[in-house]
Amino acid sequence: MRFTRFGLTTLRDTPSEAEIVSHQLMLKAGLIRRLASGLFTWMPLGLRVLRKVERIVREEMDRAGALEVVMPAVQPAELWRETGRWDKYGHLLLRMTDRHDRDFCFGPTHEEVITDIARRELRSYKQLPVNFYQVQVKFRDEIRPRFGVMRAREFMMKDAYSFDTDQAGLEESYRKMHNAYVAIFERLGLGFRVVDADSGEIGGSRSQEFMVLADSGEDGIAWCDEDNYASNVETAATSPREGITPAPTRDLEKISTPNCKTIENLVAFLDITAEQTLKTLIVDGDDGPIALVLRGDHELNAIKADRIPGVAEPLTMAGPATIQKATGSVPGYAGPIGLDIPIFYDHATAAMSDFVIGANEADMHYVGVNFGRDVDVPETVDLRNVIEGDPTPGGKGTLKIARGIEVGHIFQLGTVYSESMNATVQDKDGKDATMAMGCYGIGVTRIVGAAIEQNHDEKGIIWPEPLAPFDVILVPINMHRSDTVREASEALYEELQSMGLDVLFDDRDARPGVKFADAELIGIPHRLVVSERGLEAGELEYRHRRDDESRMMKRDDALDLVKDSSLS
Repeated sequence: MRFTRFGLTTLRDTPSEAEIVSHQLMLKAGLIRRLASGLFTWMPLGLRVLRKVERIVREEMDRAGALEVVMPAVQPAELWRETGRWDKYGHLLLRMTDRHDRDFCFGPTHEEVITDIARRELRSYKQLPVNFYQVQVKFRDEIRPRFGVMRAREFMMKDAYSFDTDQAGLEESYRKMHNAYVAIFERLGLGFRVVDADSGEIGGSRSQEFMVLADSGEDGIAWCDEDNYASNVETAATSPREGITPAPTRDLEKISTPNCKTIENLVAFLDITAEQTLKTLIVDGDDGPIALVLRGDHELNAIKADRIPGVAEPLTMAGPATIQKATGSVPGYAGPIGLDIPIFYDHATAAMSDFVIGANEADMHYVGVNFGRDVDVPETVDLRNVIEGDPTPGGKGTLKIARGIEVGHIFQLGTVYSESMNATVQDKDGKDATMAMGCYGIGVTRIVGAAIEQNHDEKGIIWPEPLAPFDVILVPINMHRSDTVREASEALYEELQSMGLDVLFDDRDARPGVKFADAELIGIPHRLVVSERGLEAGELEYRHRRDDESRMMKRDDALDLVKDSSLS
């Protein structure tokens, strides 16, 4: 492809609306252009990358035995009402009506549609197992679309759905999809981890996320190679602390702590660490407020808190009036002493002594608090996010924390949808059997953004070779003023294409510095520079996008290097 015919426009300045690196570089490199909030046009350069992702995904799905379909993007409300998700899905669901005032939505996912297909098309256990997949546009009406294609409203997704006669069959289908996903991300050339996760709005008994590792990732990953463990921080479990609680070393005392409503203000005022404090959070419950008590430096895990008996779902922090009634004080000074509501303590609190808590009185705290003397020894529960250094659930190591970007998610749905929609087949005994379902998603457009977050430098994108829009960029120097350079470059362009390589030929009448800057911004793996001096020596200047320096190579050696690397 000739640069002058490609319609590619790069930007020198970083667009002000772009918050993260991938969004900035996709706009600067001309991969996408914004139409409206959360809506993007994929330009020719970006579309080449997107199509490469799609191809690899399709090949591995086909290899795993899945069957491709295309389902309607617009879905009738009746299906969503059958599963109860028409109301439950909330404002993320883009609703609309047709000319007959019938309700529809623009599909954010296709569990209802595929289950409707299954109950119509599948009659016998002999037709199972089966797995249908599609690569299709989805729409989720995000409250605040941000980060470019990472959290857009419209996006491309691969979603697959398996149907089996029982749980054992589902587990086998799930295993095949797990292996297919591993193959996909390995072929894409991305560093990733597979982590246990919460099933969220999709539901089901088990799910795992595929996370591309990147410092800018929205999700925390807790992992330990020694214990072969990896989980989203949201679902990583903590365990009760073993051992004897240290004995008290100081007396209980109530002290004045003016304007210390937060842990940050409290530790500064008392010159202590947050680890020496407990915080008491008041949340709404089904039958009244409930107190959740954690170490001051720990973060409440909303998913775990939702599972506490009696806690209202979704988790909601109590309002000032409820806190005043429950504690007798303004918010910020709650503590467990004398608190007459249900109290749940996090596991980590049991190992503490001589700690500081709120006194249920404005501007007052207790210091020197100890379990067994001032507060009953608690039965503890898992309430918090794990932190680096926590022991693994298996006890064979300690956790490390990394950041990741979710690009894939697989679920064992079981019969959540097939029961509500009466999707059954006849089993071997001629009886109706509710089909066990699996759901398997990959964010195709999100992969492109995640790949850039993981692979870039201050100059631009560094594509993994399987994702690169072109294999090599050919950069002639002064070809519009040198017949020798022009003729050699044209011949080299034809030769590279005949070798089966995708070539971007920078035939613009532009300064070398401009061409080099664009080449680095776009991130094509291999760069070949043609100059008069190099031609006189029978050489080309070669540089890999990940290299710091260029090198002069004999022409044939340079071509062999590019060919072997790109076509291997």
